[in-house]
This record gives sequence, C-alpha cells and structure tokens, in this order.
Amino acid sequence: MITPKIEKVLRGGQTWPPPIWLMRQAGRYLPEYRVVRAKAGNFLNLCSSPELAAEVTLQPIKRFDLDAAIVFADILLIASALGQKLRFDDVHGPILEPAISKYGVGVLNSSASNDMLDPVCQTIQLVRSELDTSKSVIGFCGGPWTVATYMVAGHSSVDQSATRLFAYKNPSDFCFLIDRLVEISAKYMISQAKAGANILKIFDSWAGVLPEMEFERWVIEPTRKLVEIVRANVEDVTIIGFPRGAGDNYESYLIKTGVDALALDTQISENLGRHLQEKAPIQGNLDPIALEAGGEALSRAVDRVLDQFGSGPFVFNLGHGIGKNTPIDHVHELINRVRNSVDPCSWK
Repeated sequence: MITPKIEKVLRGGQTWPPPIWLMRQAGRYLPEYRVVRAKAGNFLNLCSSPELAAEVTLQPIKRFDLDAAIVFADILLIASALGQKLRFDDVHGPILEPAISKYGVGVLNSSASNDMLDPVCQTIQLVRSELDTSKSVIGFCGGPWTVATYMVAGHSSVDQSATRLFAYKNPSDFCFLIDRLVEISAKYMISQAKAGANILKIFDSWAGVLPEMEFERWVIEPTRKLVEIVRANVEDVTIIGFPRGAGDNYESYLIKTGVDALALDTQISENLGRHLQEKAPIQGNLDPIALEAGGEALSRAVDRVLDQFGSGPFVFNLGHGIGKNTPIDHVHELINRVRNSVDPCSWK
C-alpha cells in the first residue's frame, strides 16, 4: 500500500511539491457547503448527521483535490457530551450553558454521553470508505485548555480572563475539569483513529493567552497525558499539535507533549519556524487574509512560506482557518502556486 504524501511527511520524509490541505477547508466559503448546511437546518444538526457531515467533509477534496480530508465536526461537541447545552449564535458564536464560572463543575455529567461524539466516528468511516487511499483522513479534538475556556466562560473571549481567573481561584475544580477533558478527549481520539482517521490533530486555539508557568500546567501537561493515552491504545497514528499563539513556548510544547508534528500559526518568526522544523515536521502557516486578498499578495505570501520551509519535512497549510469571505478562485490560485512551484532542493 502506498503511504499518503502527508503521512510520509509527518513521519519525517520529504516530497515535492509539498502536500496541502487547509484548515476549515469545508465551510461557508463553498456554495455546496451552504446548500447542505441549509438542508441540515443548523450547524449541530449537520455535525450529528454522518451522511451530511461526510458530504461536506469530501466537498473540498472533490473541488480542489487536496491531500487530506479533515472530518467535519467541532471541538465543543465534547462540552455537549459532558452535559452543557451547546448552541451557536450568528453574532456571538458558541454559547454553552450553564457556564462553569457561575455554577461550578457540578454542572457536568458524571459520565459522558456519546450522542454527539459517535456520529463523528461514523462520519469518518463513511469518508474513509469513499476517499482514495492515497489521501489521508484527519480526526481532531480541541486541546483541554481551549475547550475548558469555552466551558468555563460559557462563550468565546478575546483574553479568556474568566477562565484564567477561575483557574487561579479554583485550582482544584479547574484541575478536575481538565482531567475530565483529557479522559474524554483521549477516548474520542482513539475512537476516531479506530474509525479510520490516519492523522489526529489537537487544536489548542487559545494556548497563547497563558503565561509560561500556566502554559506548562494547563496546556503542556494535559496534552502530554492525552498523547500518552492515545499512543497506548492506537498504533500507527500520527498526531499534530497546534498550540496557536504559543510563540517561544512552541519548542517546549513539542518536546514535552510527544506530538509528531507542529502546526504553525501566522505569528511564528521565520527563525523560530526553521528551528522547530529541525526538530519535527511542520505544517503551516500562510496568513488566511493573504488568501482572501489573492493576486500578487497571495503569490508573494505563498512563495515566502515555500522558501522558508520547503527544504524540510513540510505540509502546506494556513496559520488559521479559511475565512468565510474567501473567493474560491483564490483557493485555486493557492493550490496551483504550490503545486507548480520549483523544488528549493532541485539544485542539489
């Protein structure tokens, strides 16, 4: 069996052109996605319908021939499984009730429900059955810290102050919450791998708001435990870590958590990015706004990323998700630019 290009790279190999997939590649910028979303009625209905979720998962593969499909789901399905009511507001984003900051960890169920999680694994099975074996299926979960920020505050926040305050004032309760999230996230990731996901990704989107000691306590250590449990139960699965905004803490995260590869955000400096690539395969980190802009701005940004990282093990991606206003033609421009680029090692 031929190893998919992305998996080859994430295990330390190299290939040119680099494999490519895009965070949030199935989403509102695609007209075919909007049709299925309307059919589902709302976002959560779409997540809980394996047939519809598989359809939207495969849409960007069919349109752009990307190298991997990432299952259509949401990191906050775990919060729903733990007993919070989850809804999505068009203005304020995700809303979780009751908020732990107001009512404490006693609002959580004593055992997790699989009603919202099992359909995700069924979606992966459907996607894997339809997807060519040369392409990878990516499963994912949110980092325990990031999921906790929504559960504690009950909504999104710019600086996560409500959750940080709760963690400082109620360390035992917050540790209990993080431990619960590690446990259920590990089971969820294992189930996704057994359903057919070749790659697993941990999205810690709010890792960058923490000071170094708290980053160690609430990001690194829970992620290390999560990775350890998954590895003890699943063979031959590759794990990507994405501690968005972590800056200089990226290296410590890589070394201490045991992830196989790093997804880089747009703020990573060129020197740090290259240093990290010497230690592990990397993925990233084109600015999604450059993709939305298109034209010469996009071409320059793509070339810069390729020049920076193309000579090592590298998966081309964005530093964050595709914006809903991104023109489809710009995505085609991006993919063509990457796939028609000149190998920086070709002179050797």
